[in-house]
Amino acid sequence: MDPELLSILADPETKQELKLADGALLEKVNRWIVKGSVMNRANQPVGEKIEAGLIAKANAQYLYPIRDGIPVMLIDESIPLAGLS
Repeated sequence: MDPELLSILADPETKQELKLADGALLEKVNRWIVKGSVMNRANQPVGEKIEAGLIAKANAQYLYPIRDGIPVMLIDESIPLAGLS
């Protein structure tokens, strides 16, 4: 992701700075997606693996997916990270 774009993006709910999710987190989320166990905040199942994602730097409670290189910054599309272990 372009560092300049990343520097201007913020969590749409909390306005916190964002950072790219690391590979370990993406791998964990994708394992749960394959199992059919991931719901977004709109309570809709997430069926596609996540290629990349953004999380808040200070308090990573939600993952905002990046699809086809475009950050999806809609609160309802974010993935709660609590409970994914």
